[in-house]
Amino acid sequence: MEIWGGIECTVNRVGDRYFDQIVRTGHDARPEDLARFAESGIKAIRYPLLWERMESAGSLDAGFAWADPRLAQLDALGIRPIAGLLHHGSGPRNTDLGDPAFPSLFADYARKVAERYPWIMEWTPINEPLTTARFSGLYGHWYPHARSDAAFVRMTLNQARAIAEAMRAIRSVIPGAHLLHTDDAGTVFATEPLVRQAEFENHRRDLALDLLFGRVDHAHPLRNYLLRSGATHDELSWHMWNACPPDTIGANYYVTSDRVLDHRLDDYPPETHGGNGRQEYADIAAVRASTPVSSGFATLLERYWTKYGRPVALTEVHMGCTREEQLRWLAEAWSDIGNATAAGVNVRALCVWSLLGAYDWNRLVTEDVGDYESGVFDARSSPPRATALFTAVRSLVTTGHMWHEVLSRPGWWRDMPSDPALPDERSGRRLLILGQSGTLGSALVRRCRERGLDFLALGRGDVDITRGDSVSRVIGECQPWAVINATGFVDVDRAEVDADGCMAVNSSGARLVAEACSRLGARLVTFSSDLVFDGSSHTPYLESDPVAPLNTYGRSKVALEQSVLETLPEALVIRTSAFIDASDPRTFTGRVLGAFTRGERVRTSGDVISPSYLPALADAVLDLLVDGESGVWHLANDGAVSWTDLALRIASEVGADPNLVEEAPPHELGRVARRPSYSALGSERGVIMPTLDQSLAHLFRDHIRTLAQASP
Repeated sequence: MEIWGGIECTVNRVGDRYFDQIVRTGHDARPEDLARFAESGIKAIRYPLLWERMESAGSLDAGFAWADPRLAQLDALGIRPIAGLLHHGSGPRNTDLGDPAFPSLFADYARKVAERYPWIMEWTPINEPLTTARFSGLYGHWYPHARSDAAFVRMTLNQARAIAEAMRAIRSVIPGAHLLHTDDAGTVFATEPLVRQAEFENHRRDLALDLLFGRVDHAHPLRNYLLRSGATHDELSWHMWNACPPDTIGANYYVTSDRVLDHRLDDYPPETHGGNGRQEYADIAAVRASTPVSSGFATLLERYWTKYGRPVALTEVHMGCTREEQLRWLAEAWSDIGNATAAGVNVRALCVWSLLGAYDWNRLVTEDVGDYESGVFDARSSPPRATALFTAVRSLVTTGHMWHEVLSRPGWWRDMPSDPALPDERSGRRLLILGQSGTLGSALVRRCRERGLDFLALGRGDVDITRGDSVSRVIGECQPWAVINATGFVDVDRAEVDADGCMAVNSSGARLVAEACSRLGARLVTFSSDLVFDGSSHTPYLESDPVAPLNTYGRSKVALEQSVLETLPEALVIRTSAFIDASDPRTFTGRVLGAFTRGERVRTSGDVISPSYLPALADAVLDLLVDGESGVWHLANDGAVSWTDLALRIASEVGADPNLVEEAPPHELGRVARRPSYSALGSERGVIMPTLDQSLAHLFRDHIRTLAQASP
C-alpha cells in the first residue's frame, strides 16, 4: 500500500468570481513545492490540471506552459501524478454543470491533456461529482446556484457522462489509463421515523458510482426519483450501455462526513432544522449528535470493496483542526486501513490531503475571509513550513508507523476522560506547564484542557523557578515530553527597583529550566517580549532584527533568550506583546472593559504595539510545540495599534463614551521604566496568528457571551 499526497486545488465559482485554492496557498507561483513534497516520501500525488485554469483564455498554451515544467519535475522526483481535471468546478465561463454540451466539451479538453501528457497513467477526471452537484444544484452555494432536485439530477448525470466520455477520450490516446473515482464517503444515520430518508440519502451518495458501473437499471432504488427529476430513459440506458467502472474507488472522508437525521428538533439549534416536505428533522454531523455515531474508515472501505469489488483508497485524509487532532485523524485512518486489509479489503493507498492546507473551507469557499487550516505544510511561512504531519507521513512511508506523544489520547470525536489534567492509563509522557496561575499560564491550561492534551500545571507553590534543585526535582518527577515555561517577572516598572529579582526569574530561572530539559531530552517553550526592542523602527520588528532594550525587564528577556538557546538550541522562544482577552481582567482589554462597565475614565499611552490575543496565542504556541519548532518566533496579532486607539475601538464596540479615553504622557501614567514608542511585531518565519481585526472580533463576541451568561 502506498502513501499519496494531494493539494487542495478547488477552483469553484460563486457568481462571476472563481475561488482558486492553488493561488491562495501560493503553489501557483511556487514550483519548488514539489521538491518539498518529495522529501516526505509520497509515491504519487493528486495533481491539478484543472479545466478552468488550463483553458482560462480559450487557449491551452498558458496552461501547458504552467504544467509542463511541474510535471517534468514530478517525473524527475519519482512521484507519479494522478491528473485531476475538475475539482468542485463548473468549467470555463462558456459552460456549466447543467449545460447539455458539458460532457462533450469536457471530454474534448481531457483528450487534449492526454495528448500532451501520454505518459500519465492515472486520472481523476472529476473529483466528488455528487458533492459538487449537491453544492451547486441542491443547496445553491456554488455556480450556477440552483436549488432543486431537477438541477441536482441534471448535474449528476452530466458529470457522470463527462467522466465516462473523458476516459474514453483519454484511453483513445493512452489505452491503459486508469480511472480513480473520488467522492465523499460519509454515511447518513437516522432516528427511527427517518430511516427511509437516510436510506435514500445513502443511495444518492453512491449515485455517480452506480451510473459509472452501469447499475442504474429498472431495479435501482433511485430510478423513479431520477425520472421524476428530469432524467430520461435514454439517458439512463446510455450509462448502462457505456459503463465506465473505476479501476480504483477513492473515498474522501472527513470527521463531519457522517450525518444524523433526527426528528427531535428541540435537541438541536434552529440552523440545523430542515425537512423533506413530509417530515421535519435536524441534519447534524453524526459526531455531534445527541448520541454520537461514526462509520469510520474501515467500515466505508469494506463497504465499497464489498459493493463494487474494486480496489479502494482513502483519497482525502485531512482535518481542519489543531495539530494534535490532525495527527490523531491520520493515525486513525492508518490503523483502520490495517483493519480493513486484515479483513480482506484490497486497499491501494492513503492520500494525505491538503499538503499545503486550505482557505475558507469552513465557509464552503463561498467567501474570501482568509480562514486558513494548515496541512502537511503551513503555507503561511515562506517557504512553506513542514508541520508535525510531515514527520508523521515520512515515518509512515519509511517504517509503516507514526508516533507522537499527543497520540496517547484519542481524538475529540472519540470518548475521552473528562479531565486531561488527570492521569490516564492510556497516556504517555505529559506536557508540563510552569506558571499555571499567570495570565499566559491560565490560557495555556484552558486550551490544553479543551484540546485534550495530557498536561500537568504547576504554580509558584509547587516549584521555585530560581532554585536549581527545585526545578530539577519537579521536572525529574514529571518526566514530561515538553515543558512550557510561562513563569515570569512581569511587572515592568517594579523591575527597575528590583533588577536582581527580575533577572533571577526571567533569566536565571529560565536557564535552569532549559538545563533540566536538556538533561531529560524534553522540548521547551519559553517566552520573551517585544520590549527587547528600543522603538527606533517604524515597521514591525522581525525575529532577526537586533535587540536594544530600554529597561531592565527588556534586558532580562534578552538574557533569557541568549541563555536558553545556548543551553538548549532546540528550544522555542516566543516573543509576544501585550495580551488581550475579554475574560481575563489582568489584560489591558479586560481592564478597559471593566472600567467602561463602571463608567470610569481610562488613561492610555500613545505607544504602538501589536497585541497578542490570548486564546489564539495559546493555540499557536501549542501547534508550534507539537510541530517541534525551535529558535525565536514572534507571535502577535498581525496589525499595529496604539494603546489609545485600542481603547477607543473597545469603547466604540461596547457603546461606551469615547471621552472616557484619555491619552497621557508616560510620567502621568506612573511609569518608572522607559518603553519603546513603537514595538509592533512582525514575523519572517510565518504569520500564524490572526489579524488584529479578526482577534478583536472574537474578543468582542467572547465579551457578549460572558455578559449573556452573567445575566439573571
